[in-house]
Amino acid sequence: MNIFNILFSVLIFSFILFHSNAFNVTHDSRFIIIDGNHRIILSGSIHYSRSTAQVIIYMWPDLIRKAKEGGLDVVETYVFWNAHEPARRQYDFSENHDIIRFLKTIQDQGLYAILRIRPYTCAEWNYG
Repeated sequence: MNIFNILFSVLIFSFILFHSNAFNVTHDSRFIIIDGNHRIILSGSIHYSRSTAQVIIYMWPDLIRKAKEGGLDVVETYVFWNAHEPARRQYDFSENHDIIRFLKTIQDQGLYAILRIRPYTCAEWNYG
């Protein structure tokens, strides 16, 4: 199974997990349209993999709550694949790499998420 098949599987799993909260998202020349409502979204970045595994239970909800209080609608994050696959075909979605838990924490705050999925992330991340 190659990296793209795994990413697709994660996305499908995420969709199934959140299917009760699925949205119809489109756009026109000026706005994002979510369920028929024109929106200007305000996004901020929180990188789930950069948290300390021992305190993610407290760190993620606090950061996301502060983002919401600061006026954000959306939390965007890279998907750090080199953290999820540190060696060929050895996968890690535990602790601070638990992207599903991170997305559920965003959803629990009533915010949207944007995943920046790509094979390379700069973001001051070694070998990203």
